[in-house]
Amino acid sequence: MKKRRLAALALACVMALTTGCSGGGGSTAGSAADTEAKTEAGAKEEAKTSEAGSGEKVTLKIANYAVLEKGYDEFWSSVKAGYEEKYPNVTIEWVTAPYGEILNQVINMAGGGDRVDCIFSEMIWLPALVDSGLAMPMKDVLDESFLNDYYANILEAHSVDGEVYGAPLYVSPSLLFYNKELFKKAGLDPEQPPKTYDEMLTMAEKLSTLTTDDGNKVYAFGQPTASVIVIGSSIQAFAANFGGKVIDDNGKLTADDPAFKESLEMLKLLDQKGYNPQNAKPKDLRNLFALGQLAMYYDNSWGFNGAKSINPDVVNFAAAAEPLKGGNGDGASTLQSHCFVAVDNGPEHVEAVKNFIQYVITPEVLNDYIANIAPALPAKNSMKDMEAVKNSPILNGAGDSVEKAEPVYMFPTLSEFNLELCALSQAVTVGGEDVDTAIEGFKTAVQPLLP
Repeated sequence: MKKRRLAALALACVMALTTGCSGGGGSTAGSAADTEAKTEAGAKEEAKTSEAGSGEKVTLKIANYAVLEKGYDEFWSSVKAGYEEKYPNVTIEWVTAPYGEILNQVINMAGGGDRVDCIFSEMIWLPALVDSGLAMPMKDVLDESFLNDYYANILEAHSVDGEVYGAPLYVSPSLLFYNKELFKKAGLDPEQPPKTYDEMLTMAEKLSTLTTDDGNKVYAFGQPTASVIVIGSSIQAFAANFGGKVIDDNGKLTADDPAFKESLEMLKLLDQKGYNPQNAKPKDLRNLFALGQLAMYYDNSWGFNGAKSINPDVVNFAAAAEPLKGGNGDGASTLQSHCFVAVDNGPEHVEAVKNFIQYVITPEVLNDYIANIAPALPAKNSMKDMEAVKNSPILNGAGDSVEKAEPVYMFPTLSEFNLELCALSQAVTVGGEDVDTAIEGFKTAVQPLLP
């Protein structure tokens, strides 16, 4: 199987933009070549702009699960209205399905001859979209200046075989959310969240004795383990806290890594003590957190919107901190992004997709989104000083979690691999298996999926 790898997002949000252009002092021949290359690039960009500039009516089919989700729907309705006002020859038609179904729906539709024009995608879906033949190289879609404004490592992270296929709206580290009011109630300092798993376990003993005002149990700590593709990535992030990996940078399975095993033992301990809600999805943990029934849990920064949509008062008691350090690990984690993927349905549609992406990924459109809906870090150099980022108490709690992010190996069967990781986490928790036995079963299950 052909290997496909998305590079790490580590250091992505603090690295300077690199342009790939050399400085002065070159030879005359080199200067002429540079001039010719720039002229050719400019001509291509101009041609791309004019190719679909006839004003012909275009219906743009955009696959977007988020338009179905409370808290996000108003933003996307506003995007549609604003874009259609700016480009009156284009009408956006949302293609929708729940989060867990949209990827398969888009691929199945294409198999039947009905191809969408653009996909609001998770970064981890890129290998499947490229493998299906749907994803279009971004150099053939976006203006060169727009594409080059992304941080270099983020472009690399959205690449397959050296080609950029995703245009990220933003990136998000994995953060430890915690309830300051529950910390106070348990006699803990709300300004001093735990930094290690040992500290967390000590605090969890006190937090787990609490109940809500109406008598409901308070869970001390939440790590999702349900069978959802993205949760497999979350489990990889959990392992990275301990310095562990389940698959290395060359695609080799490392499930026998002692640090990976240590992370599973911690997951099992959290279950045995009743600290972690069993078989939970991120939305389950957000619900419990919003209702004051969960003291601490892991989530990406944009998950804060899910909790806030359930209980607006969450803004008054929620805080965020860096991921915990486990064993000999340094609290490293992984990053995720939401990105746009373009599909080639002809020049008029590609031009409309380009304009849509370049309309949405601007401070004017995203500032309110990041400030009021889903806190996340911009992926573009020109957007690093957005007011919404500087003023966010959630993003301020991220510390250097972005800098410490670990590489994630990406390959076409990643989705199936991640689901097997979920099954492994369930085996050591609700299944009651010992860690060694569960790992052996996991190794057997994923062998056919490895690149």
